[in-house]
Parts: sequence; C-alpha cells; structure tokens
Amino acid sequence: MVENEEAVISEEEAAQYDRQIRLWGLEAQKRLRGSRVLLVGMKGLGAEVAKNLILAGVKALTLLDHQQTTPDDARSQFLIPTGSLGRNRAEASLERAQNLNPMVEVKVDTENIKDKPREFLAQYDAVCLTCCPRDVMVQTDHFCRTHSIKFFAGDIFGYHGYMFADLGEHEFVEEKQKVVKVGTGDEDGPKTKKVKIDPNETTMIKKTVNFCHLKEALEVDWSNEKDASLKRTPSDYFLLQVLLKFRTVKARDPCPDSYADDSELLLQLRNDVLDSLGVKSDLLTDEFISSCFSELAPVCAVVGGVLSQEIVKALSQRDPPHNNFFFFDGLKSIGIVDCIASK
Repeated sequence: MVENEEAVISEEEAAQYDRQIRLWGLEAQKRLRGSRVLLVGMKGLGAEVAKNLILAGVKALTLLDHQQTTPDDARSQFLIPTGSLGRNRAEASLERAQNLNPMVEVKVDTENIKDKPREFLAQYDAVCLTCCPRDVMVQTDHFCRTHSIKFFAGDIFGYHGYMFADLGEHEFVEEKQKVVKVGTGDEDGPKTKKVKIDPNETTMIKKTVNFCHLKEALEVDWSNEKDASLKRTPSDYFLLQVLLKFRTVKARDPCPDSYADDSELLLQLRNDVLDSLGVKSDLLTDEFISSCFSELAPVCAVVGGVLSQEIVKALSQRDPPHNNFFFFDGLKSIGIVDCIASK
C-alpha cells in the first residue's frame, strides 16, 4: 500500500466537504483526501464511479482505458461529450470529470491494463477494474492482496450488474449508540441497574473483517453444496460466471448487433460453465439471454453508486464494508449482498 503523507484539509476543502465531514468525521475525510485510486474502464459504470469518487474528494484518480468511444457509449457514458466518436474513452472523459471537482487530481492513461507491469499498481491505495477479462482481474487482485491495496471489480451486463471487493484484513470503525446503565427502584428499596440506549450519545467501535481472493470466490465447488445453499445463492453469481467466460472466448461482451450468434453461444456456455461448477444448467433458464446485452444507464447508476460507496468506505475506514459480492437485478429492482468463498 502507498505510504500516504498526512492529509491536511484546507479551509476551502473544509467548506467543500462540509456535509461529508459532518456525516463521517474529519479523520475519515483526511484518509479519503490522502488516497490515490486507479479506475480501469470508462464505459457507463466507470463514469458513475469516477463521478462519485471525484465528488467525495479523493486525492487523485487515474482513468485508464485503451478503447475508443463507440455509439453505445452515448447511451450510458455521460462524461463523454457529443462528437467524441473514435476518441479514446478516458481522454474524452477527462474535461467533464475534472470539472466536477478541481481539488481532485484527475489523470488519464490510454494503455491497456494487460500491458502494464504489476508494479504500476503499487502507487495506488485502491484499484477498481471494470470491462476486464477474468484472468486480468484475478492477477490484479493477487498483486493487490500481497501489497495491501484495496481491490474492487464491477461490470454491467444489460439489466444485471455486480461488484466484488477484496480488502484483505480490513479494519474500520462503526458508530454505535451508546449503552448506559441507569439506576431504578424506590428510595427505600434496593436499586438495580437497567441497560438503556441513549439516543443522544454515540461511541466508535473498532472492528476487523477478512476477505477472500477473487479467484477463491469464483472457484467454489458447488457439487457438494445442498439444494438449500444453492437456493440462497443469487442466480446472478452463476450468470456472472457465464458472462465472464463469454468475455474470455470472444474478447468482448454480448453485442446486440450479433444477437442471434451471441445468444446461441451464451446458451452453450451456460451449460458448460454450470456443469463445471457442479450445478444443473436449469439454474439459469433460457430467458437470461434477453436481459444481458449492452449497458443500461439506470443499472450503471445503481451499481456505480454502491461500488463507489464501498471504495469510499474502504479508504476512509468508516462503516462496515460489503463482504464480498453485491448483485443487482434491474428486472426485479433487487440488490443482494452475499459472501461467497471457497471452503
């Protein structure tokens, strides 16, 4: 992890972040203000995460994306101005991103994360990957884990979205209402102590939580799991596995322009992937095909809000983090937090 210099909040910053300081305290804002974040992938989800981190007041944010702007980006990527077709996505997003908060240093990197040496990541306190192949995510998470860098990943597939966090052994503080003991009883009788929660007083409780590697979370052997356990596991976890396999095979996500061919491949991958995981293929019905193409702006907003919130919580070390997956189903408007790890 980067050795942060002591962050100093200026009067101008105190005014800018006044509401946040009131919400989570000056020390948490200082930790956030001293943090550097790498954000990979500037499609719709990346734009939402970038906006929220910049407004929250991190020290520096690097936008990394080697892809060019496509017509699809106009539907969900609000940081890219009209007329930017063919420009690098990160470069096209820079001006609007920087204008959100001049106090945050926003940089652009147009190289492919796959071509970066692992040591490149060591300058950051948190790394967030979107639009990346599974092997890149697993390798990046491994490096981040061994260097105490907070790791996050997320993606949007049509109506479905997810985020994953690996914070290693993470320490945080949680604000709780103070419990006090008050005396009861008559003047002539014995007094007893009664536990009471004082709504006007709070105390900060230090806690620690442990996370697992992304590789472990994706390689759970479900063949020995009971039906009840499978029913409790969000189906979007298995959908994610299929879509990551599609990304590995095709080096892209399902595309509406090739809907028929991509649908056929998705069904085949559904059978192969679920069989390799030790579960029945009917866990994902054929209907999943129609809801996992393109990025939808409302789904980007929901998942991007949760993902950036978790990055802020991790960097500020304030409040319990989501451990370790968050899944969002836009068709049902349901979000689920679940801890999935190999035994």
